[in-house]
Amino acid sequence: MTAIDPHLDEVRDAIATASWFAAVGEPWTAADRSDAESYILALRLGALHVAVARDWHDAARITQDTGWSTAWWDAEERQRHALMADAERRFDRHAVMTALSTVMATAGELVHGRAALAATRAGIADPALTRVAAGAATMACHQVALAMIAQAPQTHPFHVKFRLFASGRWPLCVVGDSLYVL
Repeated sequence: MTAIDPHLDEVRDAIATASWFAAVGEPWTAADRSDAESYILALRLGALHVAVARDWHDAARITQDTGWSTAWWDAEERQRHALMADAERRFDRHAVMTALSTVMATAGELVHGRAALAATRAGIADPALTRVAAGAATMACHQVALAMIAQAPQTHPFHVKFRLFASGRWPLCVVGDSLYVL
C-alpha cells in the first residue's frame, strides 16, 4: 500500500456510489442549485448564472454550440495544473499519474453504462451524445481524484463539479453568460 492508496479508495468509493445521470431531466433541488452556483464562484468566471437544460435533446444542442466559453476551459485547466503541482509535491509524479490512470479506467466503463442507460430511458438513441456525457463524467472523476490527491478543500471547483455529477446531474458547459446543467 502506498501513501496515495487511501485517496484512491475514497475516489473509487465516490465513483461507485454516485447517481450518475439519474437526476437528468428531474426537478432541481436546492443542493443542485447551490453546487452549480458554488462551482461558478470557485472558478472565478465572473457574473454567470445557472441555466437548466431541459432534456437530453437540449443537452445535445448546447454541447454542440460553437460559442462555448474558452475562459471556462482555461479556468479548469489552471486549476488542474495547480493541483498537479500540489500533488507532485506530495507524491512522486509516476505515482500520481498511475493513480489518475487507474481512476480513469475504473470510471470510464461505469459512467458510460450509466449514461447509456439514462439516455435510453429518456428515449435517446444517440451513441455520440452518450460518449460525450460519459467523457465529461470521466473527466470529472479524474479531476476529483487529482483534487483528493492534492488534498484540495471540498470547496475546490473539482469537488463541487463532481458533486453535481454524483447527484445525478450533468454540468454541460458555459455558453455566453450561462453555466448549463442537465
